[in-house]
Amino acid sequence: MSTQSGQSNPKRGQLGIYQQIGSIIKSLRTHHLGRVVSQDALATEVGTTSNTISRWETATYKPSLEDLEKIARYFGVPIGIFFPNIEPSERLQALMSATGDLDDDDMDELTRYAQFRKARKTLEKNKGKK
Repeated sequence: MSTQSGQSNPKRGQLGIYQQIGSIIKSLRTHHLGRVVSQDALATEVGTTSNTISRWETATYKPSLEDLEKIARYFGVPIGIFFPNIEPSERLQALMSATGDLDDDDMDELTRYAQFRKARKTLEKNKGKK
């Protein structure tokens, strides 16, 4: 969810991305698959208020990645739709595809495993230097 610190106006250099995200949220809400979803209905689905949805759409508040993920899932679109000028690498795309349906516990376990593997590689690399 958006936090208090995430609700202030974005800095000047970042304004474009948040306006773009807001525009995409509004477009999804008003035009996706030929249906209109009210701010109230979307707010209920993503666990926030209609006032917050309005403020995301006007770039007054900044939605978190968790918020964007919930919106993307609700509309059945990839989260990347909010960042059209950023193409994920092939590795990242494969990882997102493989983990897309995992619940929070599985994602936590996967993250811990990845951290373990990374630490193990570092130890092995440092062993070879001695």
